[in-house]
Parts: sequence; C-alpha cells; structure tokens
Amino acid sequence: MHSIKLFLTDVDGCLTDGSMYYSAEGEVMKRFCVYDGMGMVCLQQAGIPCGILTSEQSPVVKARAEKLKLQFLYLGVGSKVNPNCLTKLQAASEICAQLGITLDEVCYVGDDINDIDLLSAVGFPCCPPNARPEVLAIPNIHVLKTPGGQGAIREIADNILKEYG
Repeated sequence: MHSIKLFLTDVDGCLTDGSMYYSAEGEVMKRFCVYDGMGMVCLQQAGIPCGILTSEQSPVVKARAEKLKLQFLYLGVGSKVNPNCLTKLQAASEICAQLGITLDEVCYVGDDINDIDLLSAVGFPCCPPNARPEVLAIPNIHVLKTPGGQGAIREIADNILKEYG
C-alpha cells in the first residue's frame, strides 16, 4: 500500500448505498453507516486528513461531514449536470496543494463515471463492489469486499490503519 497522507471519498454509492429519500420539498435523508464514520474518525486521529467530494449540493452531507469533523468538504464537484463546476480531480488537486502532497499519496473511494478521472490519478484508488463497470475496469483499482453504505469506507480505513500500525 502506498504512503497515504489523505483520504477522500465520494458519497452516494460509497458512504451510502446510493439511495436518496425525497419528499415534496426535495432531498430529506440519506442513510449513513456508523462504521464508515468511525473509520474516518480513526484515520483523522492517526493524522490522516479526510474529506468528501460529491456532485450533490446536500445539506445532509454537510451535516454528516460536520459531525465527523472532516477537514475537507467539496459539494457540487464533478457534476455531469453542471459542467462549469470543478471536477473531482481539480478539487483533490487543490487539497493536495494545500497539504503539500501529491495525488500519489491519496486514497480515493469512488463508484461512478464522474469519479473515473480522480480514481485514475490517485496512488490508491478504491471502489465498492457495487461500483459501475467502468470504475471496476480502472487499472490497479482496489475493489473492496463491502458494498457502499454498509461499511466499505471502514474496510479500507481499517486496512490503511493496519498498514501504519
């Protein structure tokens, strides 16, 4: 495993099972796995900053990131609907510049086509087994055993922490 100095993840399909709950007023809820949250907390306690990169503009995701005290949160990036926004690769590059690290020192978990560029650029790309076929086909991608929203993030967090003692 590479020397991981930054952990980033997508939300839908990675931190969640990909489901969205809507009311007449719009998005109301997402289901998060507490194991994933604890994995990110443990990474941060070990000195590895964590962040979320998502194409959604979700107050639910913002609240989750705040609860976990994540250092980085980029909402509305990598959207295929809004081509004027930052790509996830651009957002991750900004974070790397702030931290003085390279993309080779990043672990990123993604599952869909708007994650492909970043997954192809980082040193340790990961995806849940329920990722899109285009993602599963990325060379050197680490396919997790646990589906998104059911502890996939905790699986890779535990592996990173085990690697670092």
